[in-house]
Order: sequence, then C-alpha cells, then structure tokens
Amino acid sequence: MEHFANLPNLTSQAKQADPTQIMQVGLGFWASKTLLSAIKLDLFSFLGEKKETGPTIGKGLGIHPSHLYDWLDALASMGFLHREGTGETALYFNTLDTRTFLIKSSPQYIGGFLSMANDREYRFWADLEEGLQTGEAQNEIKYTGKESFEAIYEDKDTLKSFTDAMGSIQMGNFMAIAEKYDFSPYKKVVDIGGSGGVLASVLAMKHEHLELASFDLPALTPLVEDTIKQYGVEGRVKIHEGNFWFEKFPQADVYTMGNILHSFSMKNKRRLIRKAYEGLPEGGALIIIEMILDDNRIENSFGLLMSLNMLIESDGGFNYTFSEFDTWVKEAGFKRTEFFPLTGPVSAAIAYK
Repeated sequence: MEHFANLPNLTSQAKQADPTQIMQVGLGFWASKTLLSAIKLDLFSFLGEKKETGPTIGKGLGIHPSHLYDWLDALASMGFLHREGTGETALYFNTLDTRTFLIKSSPQYIGGFLSMANDREYRFWADLEEGLQTGEAQNEIKYTGKESFEAIYEDKDTLKSFTDAMGSIQMGNFMAIAEKYDFSPYKKVVDIGGSGGVLASVLAMKHEHLELASFDLPALTPLVEDTIKQYGVEGRVKIHEGNFWFEKFPQADVYTMGNILHSFSMKNKRRLIRKAYEGLPEGGALIIIEMILDDNRIENSFGLLMSLNMLIESDGGFNYTFSEFDTWVKEAGFKRTEFFPLTGPVSAAIAYK
C-alpha cells in the first residue's frame, strides 16, 4: 500500500473545488439575454411606478403565456424586479435600480447602450474566437466591407440609436466630471468626437462661465441640436463640424474625449494625443474619460472586457493603463498627468501642457 501514500486525496480536492463560478460565467449569456430582452421589450418603462400582474404584463408587451412567469420570475430572482405573491395574482414592479436606469423617461436611463448591445454586439461577440485568432474586427466589416462607424453613419436611425447609447452609458461619468473637476481656471472647452453633444451640454449646465463646443462629423449636427434643446443650453454650446483626423482641433483651453481614444490603434492614439497637444495653450488640459485599466491589469474586469469589445468593434483599438497613458502624453510634450476616478470602472486620465 506504500506506493499509494503520495497520491493526492482526490475526494478531499473534489470537496474543495467548486464549479459554480465556471457555470455562472460560462452560461452568463442566459442571464444577459434575459435582461436584454426585458430592455428591448421595454418592460421596465411599461411598469414605471406601477405594480402589475403577469397577465397584464403579458398582454401589454405581447408575451406568449407559455414561459411568461419563467421570464418574470428569473428577472425577479436576479434582482431586476420585485415581486409580491406568486402565480397569476402576483404583482411585479421595478427595483430602485431599474426604476432609475431602465425607464426611458429617466434622465439617468442607460438602456440605450444595452439595446445597442442586444441589437449589434450580442451577435458579433459570437465570433470572439475568430477575432482572437486573426486580430481582426468581427462587426459589420465582415459582412459589408465597411468599418463599423461608416456603416452606422449611413443610416439615420442606426446613428441615432448608437449616439443615444454612447450618451446614456457615460451620463453618470459626464455628470461626475462636471461636478467634481475644477473647471474654474479655464474659459473654453471643446469635446473632441462629441457625438450627440451630451458632455458639452452637461458642462454647460454646471459651469456658466465656460464656452463650450462639440466637434464631430456633420451627420451628427441634428442630434447635437436636439441635445442642446433638451438640456436647455441654447446659445451655450456651439457645434464645430469636421473630421478630427484631418482638421486641426478648434482652439480651446481644455479638450475632452469620451470613449474616443480606446477605439483606435497605438499609432492613432498617439496621433490624437499629439493633435491635442498642438492645439492647447500652455496650462491647457486634455481630459480622457474611459475605462482606464489599473497598472496590474487585474482589478478592472469590466475595462478588460471592454478592451476585448474593441477587438470586436474596431481596427486595433484597446483599453490601456494609466501608466501607458502617462508615457504617451509625456512623449507628446505634456508636463504632468492626473488620475481622476469617476463612477464604477470609468475614470478620467488628464494630461496638462
């Protein structure tokens, strides 16, 4: 029996090992698609502040009764709905989080981004293995030959959906930078790649002394105009139409970029940083708002997954650490940098000229 003495205790190891996390992550798309379907069908807006029964919800949203309660109870079990009672008389209603973030009329609505994830990214991520093996984007370019932004900009409805999504997902961070960062030394801020003009409009609301502008392609102008009216900042936010790759950045004391830099390759990241440096005066600042990774690349899981999303969605884009940002901007001539936490996995990386 001595030859068995040094074998591992398999029974003991089996008791210590736990496959729960493996199964939860491996089948995470079950939970993801259940939530995304609720957003797509606008369940949370339908409920609003009310409590409704299953049959009322099913009739209102056009849900077949066969698995209605599986769907509603799954959402309740995951914490996206509250439920009082059971069966046909049970009442379902929004949680604080879904009421705040998933009702379309809420100013903090983030469902636009999740709807885009459902309509576009959910299918593209099925090809992640191919992207990892080839290093190539797995979005519209595979099927149309057109880069994702080109394909998105061709259709007005798709462009609006994409723009709304980008604005909604960053709203909390735009509000945080507007409230927490000291803009008092500056007079003029231009948001580079300003998309729907949300950041510029939020800054206009919070800082009356600032001159603000959103700089992006002409196709976005109607959407920016709508945003300016929505926020009641007419006359406070100007629109600069242009392509930031081929034109000089408008003069400003501060340039902001929200979810811009991570979309591009190392070469193009450096190109944008250099253009920002050349356009700023002494004492000016470049503020990047993105999911900045921790230097050990282990704490910001969401940021790492977003970097994989850049593989799916872009030609060479990736997320990066603050140390990498510090290196790039100082190579361009910036004197110092600052790390500025915002909300959740998102931070601001700031470079001063």
